[in-house]
Amino acid sequence: MFARTERLLLRPAWPEDAAPLAQAIGHEAIARMAARVPHPYSIDDAQRWLAHPCGATEPRFLITALDGGGAPVLIGGIAIIAGDTGHELGYWLTPSAWGRGYATEAGRAVVATARHALPIARLNAWHFADNPASGRVLAKLGFRPTGQRMARASAGRDTLSPSIHYALDLKDERNRAMPLAA
Repeated sequence: MFARTERLLLRPAWPEDAAPLAQAIGHEAIARMAARVPHPYSIDDAQRWLAHPCGATEPRFLITALDGGGAPVLIGGIAIIAGDTGHELGYWLTPSAWGRGYATEAGRAVVATARHALPIARLNAWHFADNPASGRVLAKLGFRPTGQRMARASAGRDTLSPSIHYALDLKDERNRAMPLAA
């Protein structure tokens, strides 16, 4: 599955992505804010992730930036995964891509995919309490805080950390016409 936005190409991950993936995600700042990203992140970690199968309702994408005029550059990842609260949206960006609106842009494409192409009625998301920027991205995507907070595992922190739960009901707009390309 692929998705194209104004500045991004969201595409499947391939085995040859191991080295650029490890380089893009291998920052302590990313691992601290992601639940499943260890630090340090090695090429072996990338190869294991690339080989891990995903379910039919669990699309995952590498985010590549196309706005540099040159070859696409891997800047992050975004996925829907089966989590402990149902289908969960997760994403990360390499630090040099922070603050440019890429997470929101990629998130809009993945939410539209979930809404119009997947049999999912609700998307959940969590962010660590000390990462309010992720909460702002979720709000821009239409997610709302549920009021639920819990300590969730963080591989990069190697501990449980306070987290805030958000949810998005996909049924509300499922029947709206989706723009089609001719």
